Amino acid sequence: MKSKIFSYITVFLSLALVTTSCVDNEDLTQLDPNNDSVDNFWKTDEDALQGVNAAYGSLLTDGTYMRSTPLLLDARADDSRTNSPWGSMYNVGHFNSNVADASIYGWAYETYYQGIYRANQVLTNVPGIEFADAALKDRILGQAYFLRGLYFFHAVNMFKNVPLPTELAVYYPQKTQEEGWAQVIADFKAAAELLPNAYTGISGLDAGQKGRATKGAALGYLGKAYLFIKDFSNARATFKQVIDLGVYSLVPNYRDNFTTANENNSESLFEVQFSRDAGGVDLGWGGAPASGWGKTSARAITYAPRAFGWTDVQPTWALFNEFKEEKTKTGEDDPRLDATIFYNKPGGMQLYGKDFATFYASSPADLNDLFCRKYQNSDGQFADEYDWRSGINERLLRYADVLLMYAECLNETGDTPGAYTYIQMVRDRVNLPDLATAKPGMSQAQMREQIGHERFLEFPLEGHRFDDIRRWGWLQDPAKLAWLKARDAEFNSFTAGREYFPIPQLEMDNNPGTIQNDSY
Repeated sequence: MKSKIFSYITVFLSLALVTTSCVDNEDLTQLDPNNDSVDNFWKTDEDALQGVNAAYGSLLTDGTYMRSTPLLLDARADDSRTNSPWGSMYNVGHFNSNVADASIYGWAYETYYQGIYRANQVLTNVPGIEFADAALKDRILGQAYFLRGLYFFHAVNMFKNVPLPTELAVYYPQKTQEEGWAQVIADFKAAAELLPNAYTGISGLDAGQKGRATKGAALGYLGKAYLFIKDFSNARATFKQVIDLGVYSLVPNYRDNFTTANENNSESLFEVQFSRDAGGVDLGWGGAPASGWGKTSARAITYAPRAFGWTDVQPTWALFNEFKEEKTKTGEDDPRLDATIFYNKPGGMQLYGKDFATFYASSPADLNDLFCRKYQNSDGQFADEYDWRSGINERLLRYADVLLMYAECLNETGDTPGAYTYIQMVRDRVNLPDLATAKPGMSQAQMREQIGHERFLEFPLEGHRFDDIRRWGWLQDPAKLAWLKARDAEFNSFTAGREYFPIPQLEMDNNPGTIQNDSY
């Protein structure tokens, strides 16, 4: 059942644009004579489902969650560092992406708009299809709205002022970031109205299928969009809706969120479905899908410890040291440390069936270094990551995030005492002391700092930290920026405007009038 969501369709539409006034609009649309799929598609409920599956497919390639998007989200934050020998990747982490070289960020931009285009195909064509099952039609449209909202979310969040295509056309002008967030919010609202809480207990072609967008996922991202624009009241109300669904709970084992064990668990609002068993064994680098493509991720090899992969991303010592600041109720280290970082732990630590200290004994630099453990196939079932084929699902939104974002909204709307309850739910899982006892009566400003600390330790290497830094205004605060520089030397390369990536040059060339982001 899992592999069904990876079904692909390929629809080719050629538009011949003729600039003479005597040509009618219908004359401009020409079908590829070697491919009749456009003419015969969008007729049945199965076509509609395949269409939305294609929109999911844009989450699986190199521009998105196979590799590039996690890099773009992680590499610039103070929980990670990159000394990649590949200049494009190194530059991502050092706020120096090159307008002349769109590798990584340009691939992401391109793939977001591929996904938007595929979602727009669904939203344009599916309303005209006659369904025997109206609920299935709503679910398909709801998923298309969700996916378009998600791709827009990334585009607006990382590239600032971008086109916002909501229909099938030829030219899409650049819009403001405010207009972008408004569209993101509209799409997630529409999705939340149409989507079910789950795909169990329903009938239809998608019954029981895991990985499809739900009402909780749409509401979670809707709340997040409100939070990013500092609409704390609407964010608070939306996160409360997610909590009140009664669908989600934290899993007991924190590390289950980053391995193939317990995927699609009670904590997951939305995750990208990767599998070593679905599809072929070729890597999905981008473009039109090929029959041999697998549905696997290259995140593991990209972030892997030295000699087990490329080690392009590593944790910072600031992260390691902050994990050490507070002991559990029984006097032990925060268990999230060992779930996140490989290091020379007293008493030993295993990676890929090897003892850390023994394996790196001949390399003092590595022996005393830090490596990523999250999203690694490192429990002994694989010798290394060099086949590039990780099947670990990428968890995009977890219930822990909803709880901490809700706590933040409570604090920002004047209920600082109420924030303690939801923060403690996350702390309880890892047996940390009662915050209300350890730090009672915090002010709103003190609670802001505490939430920053709690989020830093709960979500490292999950693509949230730099978003938090940017939305909290730390890059414009001289004291905070100096603090970040002291923790992570990569911030010494930051200049105003580099909190966003450049608009790719191809977009500048093909979309006349596009204005480049500041500092590029």
